[in-house]
Amino acid sequence: MKKLLSLLLLLIVSTTLAACGAGEENAETASGDPKKLIMGTSADYKPFEYVDTANSDEFIGYDIDLAHLLADELGYEIEIKDMEFSGLISALKTGQVDFVLSAMTPTPERQKNVDFSDVYYTAKDMIISTKESGIQSEKDLDGKTVGVQLGSIQQDAAEELSTSIQLKVETRDRIPELIQDLQNGRFDAIIIENTVANGYLDKNDELQGNTMDVNEEDAGSAVAFPKDSELTSEFNDALKKLEENGELDKLAEKWFDGEQ
Repeated sequence: MKKLLSLLLLLIVSTTLAACGAGEENAETASGDPKKLIMGTSADYKPFEYVDTANSDEFIGYDIDLAHLLADELGYEIEIKDMEFSGLISALKTGQVDFVLSAMTPTPERQKNVDFSDVYYTAKDMIISTKESGIQSEKDLDGKTVGVQLGSIQQDAAEELSTSIQLKVETRDRIPELIQDLQNGRFDAIIIENTVANGYLDKNDELQGNTMDVNEEDAGSAVAFPKDSELTSEFNDALKKLEENGELDKLAEKWFDGEQ
C-alpha cells in the first residue's frame, strides 16, 4: 500500500513539474530567449521597411527605426525576419515571430486572428498610373486591370471597388513587382499607400498619382501580436511615451519629409 501511495505521489509531482515546464515554454519568445523578440516584416515597402541595396544589406525605414525605439524602451533585443506580406499573420499564429511591424492596418478580418497595438501612423491609398493613361480617379478604373499587393488593405479596397465598376484585380507579392508590371503595360494602374507611392513618383517622371477617398479609421498602421500576448499592452505603453516625448514626430519628419 505504501509503495502504491509513493508511486501515486511521484506521478503527481512529475505531472506538476511537467505542467510548470510547459508554462515556461509558453512564456518564451519565438527566439527562445525572453529578452529577444523576433519581428516579422515585408521589406519591400519604402520608406517603412526596405533594403537600400546600393549601400548595404541592412533593413532600414520608419518601421525599422520604430521597432528599435520600442525595443530600447522596453529592454528587448530584436531580430528581423523578412517575408512576404501575405504570410505575416500566419507567422504570428504559428509562433515564427513575436510581433509584426510592417505598416499593417488592423482590419476587422485581421483582428479575428491577431491582436493589434494602438495605431501609430495613418496614411491614404493612391492610384498610380502613367500620365498618358487618363486615369484621375476611381471611376476612371472602369474596364481596367489594377494591380495590388497580395494580402494588403489595397487589395480589399480594389475588390470592393470591383463590385461597383468593371474592374479586374491582380495581385503581386512585392511592391517593386507592381511598379514593374505597371511600367511594362500589364496593369493600367496600381493602388498602393501614398507615402510609399511618393518615392516611386519622384524617380519615374512618366508616372502620376491620385489620392483616393478613404475612411481615416481604416487607414492606420499598428503593430500586430499573437492573440492575448502580453506584449500588446507593453508596446502600447511604449508607443504612448514615444508620442508624448516627440519621437514619433521626429521619425515622421525623417522618413516622410524628404530627408531620406
